[in-house]
Order: sequence, then structure tokens, then C-alpha cells
Amino acid sequence: MPGAKSLNILHTVEFYHPSVGGMQEVVRQISERLVKLGHRVTVATSEVAQRKDGSLNGVEIRSFNVAGNAVRGITGDAQRYREFLLNADFDVITNFAAQVWPTDLALPLLDRLWPAKVFVPTGFSALHLRRYRGYFAQMGEFMKKYDMNVFLSDDYRDIEFARSRRVEKIMLIPNGAGADEFAPDHSVTFRKRHGIPEDHFLVLHVGSHTGVKGHAEAIRIFDRARIANATFLLVGNEAGIGCARACRMRERLLGLKEHFAKKGKRLMVKPLDRAETVAAYQQADLFLFPSNIECSPIVLFECMASKTPFLTTDVGNAAEILSWSGGGALLPTRINRAGFSKAKVADSSLLLEMLYRDKQARLRMAESGHAAWRERFTWEKIALDYEALYHEVAGGRE
Repeated sequence: MPGAKSLNILHTVEFYHPSVGGMQEVVRQISERLVKLGHRVTVATSEVAQRKDGSLNGVEIRSFNVAGNAVRGITGDAQRYREFLLNADFDVITNFAAQVWPTDLALPLLDRLWPAKVFVPTGFSALHLRRYRGYFAQMGEFMKKYDMNVFLSDDYRDIEFARSRRVEKIMLIPNGAGADEFAPDHSVTFRKRHGIPEDHFLVLHVGSHTGVKGHAEAIRIFDRARIANATFLLVGNEAGIGCARACRMRERLLGLKEHFAKKGKRLMVKPLDRAETVAAYQQADLFLFPSNIECSPIVLFECMASKTPFLTTDVGNAAEILSWSGGGALLPTRINRAGFSKAKVADSSLLLEMLYRDKQARLRMAESGHAAWRERFTWEKIALDYEALYHEVAGGRE
């Protein structure tokens, strides 16, 4: 937006770098790119031991000793955060995600906050849980107090909730992946560095060990599939009690199975840094993502950016991403009353087998997904969408 003024922007999010996860990555990408566009960006987030307040890649970070949400209970110095919101001089405040303390503490203050206000709900994962009924009974009225509500999907539960509550200020800005990160080829020696045979069919999953990323199902699908000379690389960082220990146990147990070894199959469970994760995407033959709960999975856009075909449960707006891109296929999925997705393991293993044998189908998916990503889903384009929105809502306040 040539000639537009520089804005002072606050993004709030429960966790931020060096914490790893989808929401952290979304806010980091948008924040750092807005700084490059000439804006001042501050992120308000939870304290973590590995980080002190300061600046990271031009983004100011303010950490607060607060945890929880409005339903589970909020602990720590909530009053310090409230005073920060009420006294800080920003042009725009954006709350990323519901059901987290930075948003839940802001909701009762919306009428008292002078800056333009934007809400990015990111899915309402607890919408169907009985414990959250009272929380969501109030949410429609809170959403009407924002200058804009930004959704990652045009047909997921959060935007349908907003429409049912007659929230008028609605817009769609999808997730994406960065061209600056995925265009360079980082993968030339990746297999050698990690002991993966060059002739192995490499299946990849990227997702923290939260217990809801479908790790157990993915391992079972790979184990059951009648494929040979194949490595399943599960990349994930530990996340609280999560499933990291169970995944490492499965890695050891599968390594001892006779049928697994005879077919030349291997399971590798590893934490990787970001550069190595990008290289893993670029070397993978197929991405397997039977996640249980998502809003708009960034990993699918990263598959598109790296020309990696994907298999995913019908989770979040995965079906919509497929309609936008043609970059993969849906795994046979059951969805329970709480809205959690579960891959049907036997049927999913058959689909994995089919794509293992059909290289041309994988190539068509890879090319289709990459073309869609290049046209519409780079973080570079998405940052410009947020910049235009912020100028619009801040100008409206003036």
C-alpha cells in the first residue's frame, strides 16, 4: 500500500518462538513480514524459560507470567496483562485464537480498548464440548465488538458459528508457506545426514507430540501398508505430557518386528530444527497426516510449497485446502460428536499403498498443489492481506 503510514501493531498469542507449533508459526510469519513492510509489531505471549523480552527479527516481544483460559481457569499475573492492554498505544490489536488466556482476558475489555481490534479465532476447537457451553454462549456478542473477524476457512466451524450469530464483520485470509523458505533447495544431502537410504520411499509427518496429531494412527497405517523399502520419518517436538514417549516406544518395538525388517521398513522419530524440517519436506515422497483436530493445517501448505503430495484426515478445512489445490487426497475418516477426526487405519493403509505404487498420481498432486501455493498461498501475499486489513480498520478508527 504505497504512501500508507506505518502502523503500530499488537499481536497476542498464547505461545511464541522459541516455542514450536502451528499458531506460533502463523504469528511469527505475519509479524516478521509486517516488520519488513515497515510496521512496528509487538507480540504479547506467555513466558518461556528460553526467551527474555526483547526483539527477535525486528518483532518486539512482551512476555507475561500467565497460563490457562477462561474455562480451565487463569493463573499468574493476569492484572499486569490487562493493564498492558488498557494503557498501550497501538493502532491495531489482533487476538489470535480463542480458548487461550491472551484472548480470554481481552474479551471483557473490548469496549475499553481504543485501538482497532481484530480477532482470528483459528477454529474454536472446544465448540462442541459441554464444558465450554457458557463460554461460547457469550462469544457471538464479543465477536460483534471486533472491527474484523478473520477466518482461515470459508466453511469451518468457527465461521459457521459467526454466521449463525449474525456476526457481520467477517473476512477470509488463509494460511500459507513462505517462498523465501521453501524455494531454495535444502535437501541435497538430507538423506545421507539422517541415514535414510536414497532408494527408500520416504513418508513424512510433521507435528508436535501433543497427542492429537494422529501419530499413533500414522504409525499403524504405515505398519499395515503393504509397501517395501520405505522409511516413515515422524518429526515432532515434545509438548508437555503428550505422546513423545509413546512414539519412541513404538519406534523401538517396530524395529524388532520381523515382518517390518523383512520388508525394509523403518520408523524414525526425530526432533528437527526448522531448516532440517524444510529439507525433510523437500525430500519426502509423501506426507501422511491423520491429525485429530486442526483449524487450517499449515503443514498442508508447506507440502504444497515443497511439491510434496499429502494424505490427510478430514480435519479442520483440509477438504477445502484440497479443493483449492488438488495437492493430495483425504484419508477415510470418522468424526465424533466432539468434532475430533480419526483415520480409518485399514482403509487408509490401502490408500497409502495405492499412491506408493502410482508415481504419476503423486507427481500430478505435487504440481497442482505447488501451482496453487505459488498463486495464492505464500506468506508474502498473506502478509500484504493483513497489512491492507490493518490499514482499513485503523483508518476507520481515525
